[in-house]
Amino acid sequence: MMQTVTQILAEHYGINAHPGQKTECPSCHHKTFSIKSDDSIGKCFHPTCSEIIRSKIKGGEGLMSSVTTATAQPNTGCTLAEYSEEKKLPVEYLKEIGLSQISLSSHPVLRIPYFDENGHEIAIRFRTALKKNEMDNRFRWKKGSKPCPYGLWKLEMARKEKVIVLVEGESDAQTLWYLDIPALGIPGASSWKEDWAGYFADIPKIFVVIEPDSGGAAVQKWLQNSGIKKKVMLLYLGEYKDPSGLYLAEPDKFTEKWNQFVDCAQSYEEFHACEIKQRSKHAWGKCESLAKEADILEVFCRTLHKQMGVVGETRLAKLVFLALISRFLDKPISLSVRGPSSCGKSFVVEKVLKFFPTNAYYALTAMSDRALAYSDEPLSHRFLIVYEYSGMQSEISSYLIRSLLSEGHIRYETVEKTDNGFRSRLIEKEGPTGLILTTTAIHLHPENETRMLTIPVSDTQEQTGAILLSLANNNGKMVDVSVWHALNEWLESATHQVEIPYAKEIAKNIRPIAVRLRRDFAQVLSLIRAHAILYQAQRKIADKGIIAKIEDYIVVRELMNDLISNELDFAVPKTIRETVMAVELMTDGSQHEVSIKEVAEKLGLDKSAALRRVNSAISKRYLRNLEERKGRPARIIIADPMPADQTILPTPELVNQCMVAREKGGIIMPPTRNE
Repeated sequence: MMQTVTQILAEHYGINAHPGQKTECPSCHHKTFSIKSDDSIGKCFHPTCSEIIRSKIKGGEGLMSSVTTATAQPNTGCTLAEYSEEKKLPVEYLKEIGLSQISLSSHPVLRIPYFDENGHEIAIRFRTALKKNEMDNRFRWKKGSKPCPYGLWKLEMARKEKVIVLVEGESDAQTLWYLDIPALGIPGASSWKEDWAGYFADIPKIFVVIEPDSGGAAVQKWLQNSGIKKKVMLLYLGEYKDPSGLYLAEPDKFTEKWNQFVDCAQSYEEFHACEIKQRSKHAWGKCESLAKEADILEVFCRTLHKQMGVVGETRLAKLVFLALISRFLDKPISLSVRGPSSCGKSFVVEKVLKFFPTNAYYALTAMSDRALAYSDEPLSHRFLIVYEYSGMQSEISSYLIRSLLSEGHIRYETVEKTDNGFRSRLIEKEGPTGLILTTTAIHLHPENETRMLTIPVSDTQEQTGAILLSLANNNGKMVDVSVWHALNEWLESATHQVEIPYAKEIAKNIRPIAVRLRRDFAQVLSLIRAHAILYQAQRKIADKGIIAKIEDYIVVRELMNDLISNELDFAVPKTIRETVMAVELMTDGSQHEVSIKEVAEKLGLDKSAALRRVNSAISKRYLRNLEERKGRPARIIIADPMPADQTILPTPELVNQCMVAREKGGIIMPPTRNE
């Protein structure tokens, strides 16, 4: 006979609810699970949970039948005595650590309190069944409880003994405490929060039990990005699933066997190094031919243009690609991709990202002011991608970004409300981290402006026409980028140290005319290193790392030379020069005023693109707007004359000559400013 929703919730989950009432989801415990009627349910925040309940209403059909043919067993409850017998732990001991038995929906339930370091109760978890069924719905948090580590009040013992065992769940921790072994329980293998790492600050050695199931894999996954990994020893218990299983098998021999397993524990770093080596070997088998290509960037651009529909913007694509490679460095390159709305800047970045695995970047379309500080997403040796950044330039977000780019990490102290009143909290996010953002803004926060390389996106008629044609020809086929992902995986464990033998020759031939050059030159060197890392299969590798060739500088100089000159006002971007010259032609050198509409018609652009160009020229003082009243049509005139274009970075030929002269003990004089 088909059961109603309320009957199922009451019998299987111990939840008494009525139609029209919102209650806690029995599968994921989200609080917006709704009951529409006795035979209908609303959607939970996690749709899979709703499908599980629906499958029961339909008599076992749907999602459950596709997973297993077993009949779901109802939870019959869990008494303290049954739990004591099952885990071979005395009832009195269980009571000493706070466990008790209560009644919930007419069923006995085990109440497991969570205490903080001072012994104050901060959360409660109920165990509603002794045995695990296919849905494993044995555990429920009390309403208002926030998941946290189990056993915080036992940390003092761990600090004295300078060692702790990290296990999954409560019963393993209880078993180890009973045997005088300091332990802490994580309520679910994948529930780790990096904020919890602070509990282990004064504990030098952490044994982490790796269970032989998906839970063990989940633990290894979060360990990879956790700050505790350098202190972790991985503990495998052979045929036994967990410490409780080892104890239940032979209680009298537990200590002897436990010590044997502890002696065989492997450091996480050693394990990770072996794992990386294996992955690298496998990846090299896939990417060897690509890594040995004479021009890897050319192959990349060809794939990007012919198979992914990207038109033009070759420099932008190459710089985004090399920037992402620079994540392996201590100082990654950061980029600001700027252009008018709908010009395709985000499209190009999105397509380049497809060549990289998701562990190389973290992409956002928006973020709150303090998102960088509070996010659990790891950012070390990774890129943060923010699309359409214009609306996110508050002082707080700008400060956090600046800290991440300059200091390589975030240290953000805030005040939070706790049960014991307001307490300060220090949030730390480790870098180094690179940033790529796309924006319509002409200027960013001035403190962040010099920390990023600005790349303009073309707004010309020719580029628009080429994009339209590309869209018309797009066949929508999926592109296989697995070989590029394999290349990145191989590079992760390859050499990241780069020696640039000609770095001094470049530096000596750059005129130190602006303080900003200190950062710009550092970016040039980082790009050279990134290019050498990419091509390392074709470079000599010595004790100091990869030896960069002059070819690495040639590529970087071609990409960077005019961008640096433009930022230092030693050159005028082509689009701005065209705009100013158009105004000059219309005014015939006089102080005659022109409107944005007239400029747009002269350049063959729409008004928004023309306005952007004019505003850029005004910011450089090449044009001036006589109209100072807001909302009134612009009155554009010529202002300061534009300088003749000059280069900042020395030619590869000059760098080579200087290297030869240095080796022979001679001197090459740097060129004059106009050379």
